[in-house]
Amino acid sequence: MHRFQIIQAGLVLESPKHSLLLKHYTELQIFFSPTIMDKSKPTQRTHRLGKLSRRKHKKTNSTNFSDFLGQVADEDVDDDDYVASDIHCRPNEVVPSISTKSLSVFVGTWNVAGRSPVESLAGDLDNWLNIKESADIYVLGFQEIVPLIARTVIGVEDLTESQKWNLLIGQALNDQTGFSSNTLKLKPMDSRNYEQEVSTTCGASTPLTGQQNTQYIYRDQGNRYMLIASKKMVGVFVSVWIKTKVVESYDISVRVSSVACGIMGYLGNKGSVSVSMTIEGTTFCFTAAHLASGEKNGDEGRRNHQVSEIFRRTTFTRLAHKVNEHHPLTILGHDRIFWFGDLNYRLYSEDSLARQLIKEQDWAALQEFDQLQQELEDGGVFEGWKEGNIEFAPTYKYSKINSNHYSGGIGSKQREKKRTPACRCDRILWYGKGVKQLSYLRSESNFSDHRPVSAIFSTYIVLKSANPRLTFVPSKYMSI
Repeated sequence: MHRFQIIQAGLVLESPKHSLLLKHYTELQIFFSPTIMDKSKPTQRTHRLGKLSRRKHKKTNSTNFSDFLGQVADEDVDDDDYVASDIHCRPNEVVPSISTKSLSVFVGTWNVAGRSPVESLAGDLDNWLNIKESADIYVLGFQEIVPLIARTVIGVEDLTESQKWNLLIGQALNDQTGFSSNTLKLKPMDSRNYEQEVSTTCGASTPLTGQQNTQYIYRDQGNRYMLIASKKMVGVFVSVWIKTKVVESYDISVRVSSVACGIMGYLGNKGSVSVSMTIEGTTFCFTAAHLASGEKNGDEGRRNHQVSEIFRRTTFTRLAHKVNEHHPLTILGHDRIFWFGDLNYRLYSEDSLARQLIKEQDWAALQEFDQLQQELEDGGVFEGWKEGNIEFAPTYKYSKINSNHYSGGIGSKQREKKRTPACRCDRILWYGKGVKQLSYLRSESNFSDHRPVSAIFSTYIVLKSANPRLTFVPSKYMSI
C-alpha cells in the first residue's frame, strides 16, 4: 500500500492510486520529514525508487511531472508504505520560497473602575491610542467596564457598556466626532466562543459559528479601521481593530475564547478573554486578563494559579472548513503571543520607600521590588516571556476618580485604605520570535483610579502564497 498526502491549492488528496487525480496538476507540493536532505546513507529503497523513476520515465518518454509521479504511485515498490523521506534528492532539487510582510501592533490595557464611557473621553482615547503612529492592528483590553457586584457577576450578560466603548474607539480611530449610534454601524451577533473570517469583498466580518452572548461587527466600509473582534466577559472586554487595507490584502480568521476563574474558581469577576488571529501563514494570540487582587503574603500565588488555569482552560475551536491550515487550539500554540491586563502583581517594598523612589523617578530601583519580575526569575509564572523596561510612574491606585494623588500614605483620609502604590498592576508581556517592542508607556487620563498603559510592537507575517515549501522536480529537468 502506497500512501501519499499531497497539497495543491488547499486540497488534500490521500489515496493509494491517485495518478488520475494528479494529471490536472503541473506542480506538487509535498511535505517532507527533516531527514529528506540526509544524503549520507542512501537506503536500498532510495536506489530502487531511483531506478524505478528512470525506468518509468524512459518508458513513457513523458515530460509531464504529474504523470511521472502518478506512474510511480501505481508501481508496487514493496509492501511498506511509501514515505517522502525515502526519496533521495540533490540540493539543487529543492526550491525554497518565503515572503514576509511587516506589521505594527498596538496593545493597550486599562482598568476603568466600572465607569461608563462618556463623550468627553475622546481626547483621552486619542492620547492613549497614539493615533499619530497609526498602527496596523489595535488590540485593546479593558477591565471592570462594569462594577464587579453580584448583579453583574452572576446575572445575564449586558452588552451596553461594550457597545459604548466600541463606538468611542471607532470614532477615535476613524477621526469621527459625535457620540451617536448612527456614527458607526454595529450589528450584534449571537456568540460565545466564536470564530469568524474577515471578508475582503463586503468590507465586514462574517461569522462562521455562533452560540451565546454578542459580538459586534463593524460594517462601515468608508473608514480606516474595521472592528473584527469584540468580546465581553463580565468586566473583561477586548476590542480588536485592523486597518481596512490590511483586511483587503490578507486572509484573516479570528477565534475567541474566555475563561472565568474568579470566585470559587469559575465566576467571571476575574479571568481572561483571548483572541486567536491567523493572518496569512502567521498566528497571533492576544490574552486580556484580570487577576486576583490583594497585597498580602501569598496573594501572588493566587495570581500564579489563575495564570496557569487560563493557559490550561483556554481552547479555540477547530476550523473545520480549513482542515489543511494550521490553527492553534491553545494559547501557547501560536507564533506570537501577547498577554496584558490588570495582573495585580505588587511591590515587595515598604510603603515609604516605594513612595520615595517614585518621587525620585528611580524606576530601575523600583524594578528590584517588582513581584512579577521576581516570579519570572523564580520560574513561578510566565517562564521565558518578555516585558519591556517600565520607565513610567505607578498606574495604580489613585485616591479617587479625577485625582493625581495615590491612595494611602501620610495625610490620607482616615477611611482610605493604606496601600503601597502598585506600580506593577497594569502590564503587557509577550512571547515568541519575530516581535520587537517599540514603546511601553502610560497615558495620563484620570478617568479611573488606574492609568491606561500601551505598547507598540513591530512584527511580521509570512504570506501564504510563499510559505516555505519543497517542490520536487525530476533530475532530468534540473541543470547539473
